[in-house]
Amino acid sequence: MKLRIFTEPQQGASYDQLLQVARTAERLDFDGFFRSDHYLKMGAASGLPAYTDAWTTLAGLARETEKIRLGTLVTPTTFRQPGVLAVTVAQVDHMSRGRVEVGLGAGWFEDEHRDYGIPFPPIGQRYDRLEDQLAVLHGIWSAEPGTGFTYEGRTLSVQLEVSPLRPAQHPHPPIIMGGRGGPRNSRLAARYADEFNAPFMSADEVAQVFASVRRACEGAGRDPASMKWSAAQVVCCGRNEAEVARRAQAIGRDVDELRHNGLTGTPSEVLERLGAYSDAGAGTCYLQILDLSDFDHLELLAQEVLTAV
Repeated sequence: MKLRIFTEPQQGASYDQLLQVARTAERLDFDGFFRSDHYLKMGAASGLPAYTDAWTTLAGLARETEKIRLGTLVTPTTFRQPGVLAVTVAQVDHMSRGRVEVGLGAGWFEDEHRDYGIPFPPIGQRYDRLEDQLAVLHGIWSAEPGTGFTYEGRTLSVQLEVSPLRPAQHPHPPIIMGGRGGPRNSRLAARYADEFNAPFMSADEVAQVFASVRRACEGAGRDPASMKWSAAQVVCCGRNEAEVARRAQAIGRDVDELRHNGLTGTPSEVLERLGAYSDAGAGTCYLQILDLSDFDHLELLAQEVLTAV
C-alpha cells in the first residue's frame, strides 16, 4: 500500500509550513503530498497564520521539491473555470516535471462560497459543471497534438488549441474523483477518473463504495482493474497511550472518537486498520495530518508504519 500525506491548510497554515511538511514527507519517502482546496476554516480553528490557495501552493512546491507526487483532494469545480484550470494544471505539471495529480469534485462547502462571493448552484447544476470540466480536461489531454478541441456542454463551451495546453505527463496527469459512489458520481468516475478515493469511511463502507464504482466501470465497458482505489483517513499515532492522547488533544479530537473514525493508536494498531482498508481494495491511503507542527508524528509514521506496508 502506498501512503500519502494529506493536509487541511484552511485550518491555518502558511506556505512555509506547508513547504516544510512537504519536504519532510519527501525525505521520509511518502509517496505524495496533497492538500485540500478550501479558503475557509471549518469548526473552531482560527485560520491563522494564513489562508492559502491550493494551486499556488502546488506551483511553489513543484519548484521546491524533487520527487514527491503533488495534488489536491479535491478542487471544487465551482472554484475555477475549466479552460483556466487546464492552463494551471499544465503549467504546474511542467514546473514539477510531471508530478501533479488532479482531484476534482462538485463542491460542498456552501458557507465558503457565500463568504468569498463564489456562486454555489444546486447540486445537480454543480454536477453538470463537474461533468463539463472533466470532459474539457480529458478532451484536451486526449486530442492529437496540433489539433483543436471544441466542446459544448450543459454549462459552458470552449474552443481551444491543444498543443499549448499539453502537460508534462503522458497521457495526462492522473484525475482523482471520490465520494460515496452514488449513481452519477460512479458513472463520471468510470468514464473519466484514473483513481477513485473513498474518504473518511469505515473499511466496510469503502468496500461497498468500491463495488458500486466497479459496477459502473463494467457497465461502461471499462476494466475496473484500470482504476486505482484509495481511501483517506485522519491519523493519530503514538508510541504509547499518553502520546496518542496528547496528539488527539492537539487537534481538538477525542481519542475514542478517533479510534472509531480514524487511524488511531500505536503503530501496530494503525497498521491493523490499514490492513482492513487494503482488504477492502485500497492500494493507497491518504493520511490526514491535522497538526502541521508535529514533525515527530511524521517521523514515527515513516519509521513504524510506512516501512511495514
